[in-house]
Amino acid sequence: MKIFTNILLFIAIALIVVNIFLLDFNKPFEGNSMIALIGIAASFCAVLILMIFRMSKKIEDQLKH
Repeated sequence: MKIFTNILLFIAIALIVVNIFLLDFNKPFEGNSMIALIGIAASFCAVLILMIFRMSKKIEDQLKH
């Protein structure tokens, strides 16, 4: 499970980087820049959810032992 979450974290961070390159900083709320902003926000949410999941698994493992 740890490898799977690491792969998903890597993909989410890679999507953030790609979307930052697609972002037009002169007009961030128009056209493809808006799609890039939505992609950045969604990828950031995915990273947060995966980090919470990993922390909950660590707590669960500590409570079992």
